[in-house]
Amino acid sequence: MLVVDDEPAIVTLLQYNLEQADYQVVTAIDGEQALKLAEHEQFDVILLDLMLPKLDGVEVTKRLRQEKIKTPIIMITAKTSEFDTVVGLELGADDYITKPFSPREVLARMKAVMRRYHDDTAPKVPVDNGHVIHIAGLSIDQDKFQVKRGQQAIELTPKEFELLLFFAKRPGKVWSREQLLEGVWGFDYSGQTRMVDIHVSHLREKIEPDPKHPQLLKTVRGFGYTFEAPHE
Repeated sequence: MLVVDDEPAIVTLLQYNLEQADYQVVTAIDGEQALKLAEHEQFDVILLDLMLPKLDGVEVTKRLRQEKIKTPIIMITAKTSEFDTVVGLELGADDYITKPFSPREVLARMKAVMRRYHDDTAPKVPVDNGHVIHIAGLSIDQDKFQVKRGQQAIELTPKEFELLLFFAKRPGKVWSREQLLEGVWGFDYSGQTRMVDIHVSHLREKIEPDPKHPQLLKTVRGFGYTFEAPHE
């Protein structure tokens, strides 16, 4: 684990409790040091303070994701940092926790993030010749931009198709609205989370047998959405 914070008391608290839980801990006190460590060593999770000397947590997250380093990041924020927290999530942070926090909460968040990360990186979806995904009774043709249930075509808008494909490639993972905006819409739409809800609603109308009681594209209260579907 990499713990990054410029407050010695917080570093000591986190390091002690993580080591008590049998995690090996490396610490850093500024963003530049954290970036170098994350670039050259492999960590299970990075606990990253938002407000840091030299490079702040948002910039560290941005650079790591630009370098394709996918280590899960949990941002540590003050309650007054909502805007920067959202930016951090849009840039690729996996979760955030606000000060003051309890060590038990940190451990729970870490385990959840690691579980989602390993679920996401494990091969899950069978693909026929690299073009068609078969999942939950749907056939998603990535080359023709077509979706079928059996022989029946399902007409989707381009953005609905992108959203469905994003979910279908990562079944079982919970995605925040901000993460979906980043993954499907891109940074130009940051903050427009209502757009995600609208597209999810439209997509449900087209792929769910009963849109009012969705079985595939489900809401996870307090976080976002997940695509639950058996593999075929």
